[in-house]
Amino acid sequence: MPLDVARIRKDFPIFTRTIRDGKKLIYLDSGATSQKPQVVIDAEVDFYAKHNAAAHRGAHQLAEEATDLFEASRQTVASFLGAKSEEIVFTKGATESLNLLAYSFSNAEPGSKFFIGPENSIVVSEMEHHANLIPWQQLAKRSGAELKWFGVTSDGRLDESKIDSLITANTKIVALTQQSNVLGTINNLEQIIKKAHQVGAIVIIDACQSVPHIPVDVTELGADFLAFSGHKILGPTGVGVLWGRYELLNELPPFLFGGSMIENVTMTDATWAEAPRKFEAGVPNMAQVVGLAAAIKYLQAIGIEEVHEHEKNLTAYLLKELAQISGVSVVGPTDLSLRGGTVSFTVDGIHPHDLGQYLDSAGIAVRTGHHCAWPLTRALGVPATTRASLYLYNDNSDIDALVVAINEAKKYFGQ
Repeated sequence: MPLDVARIRKDFPIFTRTIRDGKKLIYLDSGATSQKPQVVIDAEVDFYAKHNAAAHRGAHQLAEEATDLFEASRQTVASFLGAKSEEIVFTKGATESLNLLAYSFSNAEPGSKFFIGPENSIVVSEMEHHANLIPWQQLAKRSGAELKWFGVTSDGRLDESKIDSLITANTKIVALTQQSNVLGTINNLEQIIKKAHQVGAIVIIDACQSVPHIPVDVTELGADFLAFSGHKILGPTGVGVLWGRYELLNELPPFLFGGSMIENVTMTDATWAEAPRKFEAGVPNMAQVVGLAAAIKYLQAIGIEEVHEHEKNLTAYLLKELAQISGVSVVGPTDLSLRGGTVSFTVDGIHPHDLGQYLDSAGIAVRTGHHCAWPLTRALGVPATTRASLYLYNDNSDIDALVVAINEAKKYFGQ
């Protein structure tokens, strides 16, 4: 059944406002951050108003309630991913989750499966967001390991032709995005994961652009670690998720030290609590975690499969409409096979920043620039693009408004 977008939009308070001299807000920037339904806002407010205390600290009632809500939220996230509760680590965002892994590898002792040295390699791709490139780039510099990468084909797909030369017996880490934040490409990672595990490498997936939009089951995916951010899946800012296989999380050394992540402490030494607690030092971001659980429940009530189908239809319509505008070039796949609802494009004779400002004057929010993926835009020969990213609260009328505004911008800039 098609999504009732008009009803869904009523759940998001921000869509009741107008911008730029009374214009309707048309939000096409969910790839950067999603809007928040009222139930998420209410969940955070309710926590602070009724249950605010430090989870896992104190024996009083409020502390018990905060702990119960925090751990129930962990179970909600785990169920959504097809994972075990003890495999879910809460962080401040996917960037922190990925850095957590990179620094934990740095802390591994020789002989550990996580130890990495000059004899090893780390494999990424040209389509990575900086958050899944720079941590591994810097780990390679610290450890002396070689950084390798998959290239991108001219149509915006991962070039798997060199899989056997990139992933070898020396490979320690393979870190890839499941869905590109620039191209919309959904990577079929099955063969890469299989090859990586054949040589004993650890597979890490950036799922920021996939988990909010398509069904992701970590058991079926077969990776070892996966990260995503709450703010892109209708949830609050300041909360992220790191999923990892439990046996690996328990072996992985922590990188952030402090309260609640310890088993025992003396003046000269310490031992760590079991996962996930050993990676959650300090008072956790409890209200944000509760808000994330509310966001996931909201999404589950609508149906992630239904959201994915809705976005596929919207993407097909957007690609068709853009193809009819002279001078517009889509950067990324122009077919719907393994493609998400993120569409980047250029317009001849108009810089993306200028186009973005013109669209903003029409009430349309898009993203312009290199989208935190400089190596990708350089590889494709486009220093910047305009990006429209779709979600469950968008419909064809939003795309129609975008098309009208692009045509008006062409006239304004004399194109």
